[in-house]
Parts: sequence; structure tokens; C-alpha cells
Amino acid sequence: MKLQPLLCAALLAACASIAMPKAAAQDTKPSKAAKAGKKSESKKAKAGKLQHVVAFKFKDTASKDDVKKVEEAFRALKTKIPQVQKLAWGLNNSPEGLNKGCTHGWILTFNSEEDRNAYLVHPDHKEFGTLVKPLIADVFVLDFWAKD
Repeated sequence: MKLQPLLCAALLAACASIAMPKAAAQDTKPSKAAKAGKKSESKKAKAGKLQHVVAFKFKDTASKDDVKKVEEAFRALKTKIPQVQKLAWGLNNSPEGLNKGCTHGWILTFNSEEDRNAYLVHPDHKEFGTLVKPLIADVFVLDFWAKD
């Protein structure tokens, strides 16, 4: 399965939410249909892989060297955290101009929600967060079970 179209769709959808004021985002509650869909999806066996999509918008003050360090550190998580099955990343090249300033995108693949959750609390992931936090103006994360 090619993930590039999925990444583009995920980046567009998630970046669109960046433009929403935080107060409005907090007031938005999932519909009953969305909740029902989430429950049914979490109960059934997952045939696909769990995709964890991350996009960064760097601060204007982040230097090229800073950005390169983040790229290298993010890529290194694949070798440090065994739950990461696959890591793909790249730079935005969409001609649509809808990236909301996000320049870097990553897709991490996990076999299960438990694996993803173990990644989130892993000390190397926490250390990465410490490195990247002062350099990021905005970030979004979108997780989904890949379907054909």
C-alpha cells in the first residue's frame, strides 16, 4: 500500500485543524456516530497496521542545523524503539499551499495500539520530545488503522 496519498490526506486534514482556535477545538465533541465507529473499530481485529502521522512546523528561529538534528533524532527512534515497525518521512512538497506551515511529515507504523502506547512513553521518545519542543511552533499527530 502506498502511504504517500494517505500522508497527504492526513496532513491536509490535520493541518486544517491547526487553524481552529484552541478553545473551539476543545468545545468540539465527537458525534455519536464517530464514537460508535471508534468503539466498533477498537473491538474488531485490526487487519491493517496502525499509522502514527506526525507533522512539524518549525519556529522561524530554528536553524538549518537544528532542523537537521531533529530529522536525525526522529529517524534514530526506529533503531532505538523496537515497537516501531517502519518509519517513513519527508518534506512537504504539496503545490496546494494547505500545509499551514508544516514542513516535515513522518509516518510511524505499529502492529498494535499497545506498541504505539509503549512508544509514546519510551524514554528515547521522551528524550526526543525534550530536543524538539523548543524548536517547534506547531505539531499535529493523527493515528489511524490503515485500510485498503
